[in-house]
Amino acid sequence: MAIISLAYTSPINPSGASPVLTQAQVWTGLKRKVRRAYEFVPVITACEVISEEDTENGYKVVRQATFAPGIRDGGNTVQETCLHYAPTRVDFHQEDGTNISNIVSKGADGELLMTYAFEFRHPDVAEGSEEAKDIQEKYWKMSKMAVDGSIATIRRFVQEGEIV
Repeated sequence: MAIISLAYTSPINPSGASPVLTQAQVWTGLKRKVRRAYEFVPVITACEVISEEDTENGYKVVRQATFAPGIRDGGNTVQETCLHYAPTRVDFHQEDGTNISNIVSKGADGELLMTYAFEFRHPDVAEGSEEAKDIQEKYWKMSKMAVDGSIATIRRFVQEGEIV
């Protein structure tokens, strides 16, 4: 089985970005992403919250996300458990063992950074195979788009007054 782990980081407020986002705005955006994934991830076509509760480990939302046809192996719909660790991280745990973390951090100079860390499991792919390397390359490209796309979406919601 190939387990592909990778992480990608982008600055939230690179030079010239406007408006400059605060950590509170980014956190509000990540909470919105849990409930309305389709606004942030173009390949997700629907998102339904099944349950939510406060737990000793953080706020927990169980959701069902529907992906566009051909995106996921084994079906278009996946149930995810989303754990909020305010104000810096949301973890997404899928039934197939996939884990994704959306992390807001600060760099050495106090700049805000967004990192997405991924762990994908491919039981039918041999570890270290050419197929595994091809899949990892696909995920690298996807991770950059996911991080930068989420930042752009949050910035747009701030510009439009939906996130203050």
